[in-house]
Amino acid sequence: MFEGARGFQFHEKSIFESGAPGRTGVSLAPLDVPAVNPKKHFGAFARGVPAALPEVSEPEVTRHFVRLSQYNFSIDTQFYPLGSCTMKFNPKVNEWAARLRGFAQLHPYMPESMWQGGLELMARLEDLLSDIVGMDHVSLQPAAGAQGELAGLMMIRAYHQSKGRTPKKVLIPDTAHGTNPASCALNGLTAVPFPSGDDGIIDPARVAAMIDDDTAAIMITNPNTIGLFERHLPTISKMVHDRGALVYGDGANLNALMGRARPGDLGIDVMQFNLHKTFTTPHGGGGPGCGPVAFTKALEPFQPSPVIRRSDGPSRYSLDYNRPHSIGRLRSFVGNFGMMVRAYAYIREMGAEGLKAATDLAVLNANYVRATIGDDYPAAFDALCMHEVIVSDKRIQKETGIKTLDIAKRLIDFGFHPPTVYFPLVVPGAMMIEPTETESKETIDQFVAAMKQIAVEARENPDKLREAPTTTRIARLDEARAARKPRLRWSPPVVEAETAAGE
Repeated sequence: MFEGARGFQFHEKSIFESGAPGRTGVSLAPLDVPAVNPKKHFGAFARGVPAALPEVSEPEVTRHFVRLSQYNFSIDTQFYPLGSCTMKFNPKVNEWAARLRGFAQLHPYMPESMWQGGLELMARLEDLLSDIVGMDHVSLQPAAGAQGELAGLMMIRAYHQSKGRTPKKVLIPDTAHGTNPASCALNGLTAVPFPSGDDGIIDPARVAAMIDDDTAAIMITNPNTIGLFERHLPTISKMVHDRGALVYGDGANLNALMGRARPGDLGIDVMQFNLHKTFTTPHGGGGPGCGPVAFTKALEPFQPSPVIRRSDGPSRYSLDYNRPHSIGRLRSFVGNFGMMVRAYAYIREMGAEGLKAATDLAVLNANYVRATIGDDYPAAFDALCMHEVIVSDKRIQKETGIKTLDIAKRLIDFGFHPPTVYFPLVVPGAMMIEPTETESKETIDQFVAAMKQIAVEARENPDKLREAPTTTRIARLDEARAARKPRLRWSPPVVEAETAAGE
């Protein structure tokens, strides 16, 4: 296929397959330092041959990466109903704030007296986040929600050790987020899964039967991954606290609570935030992230170090490293500061009423989707959902044989990113749809119309769905093979010696 052979839908090959030997896009001055022999300094570690880097011109480099950027499906291009990930629009005022010269040019090795404004912003953000969740303190240091979760369990473990206890069990319902068992394992704790009730939420009686003196904590996602509010949480929290254990709250679904319910008021002792979900910082292709952790006064001595301190001196804000009971530093410096600026700008722009309105709209949008597609895609539970709705393929599959994956692939032809599929695992054929509050009714109506059209096609022309997507540059992939044998880098073709000599 020639580049541009399908109009403006470019076929972009690997950059290692571009260019030619000796081609370059830079001009460098002659080397002004003595040549050295790498083997003399590095021995066996010295590279014997030049690195097999692509040799390309400036236009080739520019076009390659611009074309790759045009492959991106992002929240800036179209509706992104990826359940559990809260793919809400990132307001551009956040980017303006993060690019302010005073913030963008801060260096973490500057003396504290020279970045008082940055420290003040961090201190203010800690206060705002504490107020939103009704807890005593916040640490901004964790670099992602998963690391915030890890930090929370590290603090729980340190808390028990300070009391001369070493309980190992962490109770985890089947409606919790999937990272919870991994965080337990990394802390030397034992994850103890248990099923939720028939109504999709935790049954306090089941928890009561499992708590004992070896229980360190219970981890609860609220709203849970089925999109339902854990209404028994105050009762469960009291039961856990009465046995000396703590309650970890997964804050990934805070977008359904802020301004309406505070986890701290429900008995949560520690929880992580996901600034990229709830507070509109970019997801960023894996980073940079920021996953602050909030906690009660009892866990304050164990929080990550350093800690921001306020005083009345000339430098009002400083970093306190003298934390003998701290779980230690989790990452370099003080965290991903640019994400903090963006989240602070969002919270200040929205205000308390704005955050509450965002919650209301997120819940309204999810229930609107639930009501409008329910005839073809029944909800997993017959109850009002929170910020996301989980529907199933069971009705369409029974009538037509069409499955969740076929529906997801066909959505691409309509210009929509598929929702999360086959998760949560407790719902067979699940599709987890989260519209978020930033989407208009008109956009959601277009999505609903596409889902209804797909249901019609499933009954009238099911093969069309099995072949989807049909309008993309590449047809449906063998996803299992792609996951097991990814092509991460180009390798030069192997040429027989006699053939090469003949050429």
